[in-house]
Amino acid sequence: MKVIAGNWKMNGSRTALREMVDALQSVETENKVVLCVPYTMLCVDGGHVALGAQDVSAHDHGAYTGEVSAAMIADTGAKYVIVGHSERRQYHGETNDTVRQKAAAAIAAGLTPIICVGETMDEKQAGKTMDIIESGVRESVPSDVDADIIIAYEPRWAIGADLTPTAAEIAEAHKLIADTLASMGLGGTPVLYGASVKAANAADIMSIPHVDGVLVGGASLKPDDFIPIITSVK
Repeated sequence: MKVIAGNWKMNGSRTALREMVDALQSVETENKVVLCVPYTMLCVDGGHVALGAQDVSAHDHGAYTGEVSAAMIADTGAKYVIVGHSERRQYHGETNDTVRQKAAAAIAAGLTPIICVGETMDEKQAGKTMDIIESGVRESVPSDVDADIIIAYEPRWAIGADLTPTAAEIAEAHKLIADTLASMGLGGTPVLYGASVKAANAADIMSIPHVDGVLVGGASLKPDDFIPIITSVK
């Protein structure tokens, strides 16, 4: 079984989500399907498709205008939340410490955090990829985790650029993440790959060792694009 997670980013509507959920109800798959959508859509009944948010506050409650707490997300019935997505790190200056706090808040509220790590182009060119990935995992995952978490490897330089690392690069990164998690007592934690995933490359990517699923961006917005990714592997 793989985890196929879609990240709608700032796109879509409740109508579009209902249409996607309806289309997915008839899809036969053993894979776990998750759709992470804007907060305004979390009230939609996902059926057997799990819903998640795309960010969460590190605070439980209080005078934090515009923020949404983990408890509020859980109150909608959502089960997952993305934390530390590359765009949050890039545009909002989120650090590993910020991400760790958000992941801890999610876990405390009963949500499964999808914790994103990955290197920028500058870091890649400087030969720091493995160091950035390992520190991202060690510093973004809360200590003494006793709950389900998911890690998503996002080579930040590939997102939105229609670029994909080589199979060898993906394999090396995912093995490092799996080994790092095992050393932290978190062996068996699913590790997703996320960057320019589409129907044409999904099966090949998910055949790489230690790739337990994918985090899909634009290709998760339409059933005709997303369903072939879900059904590309068992």
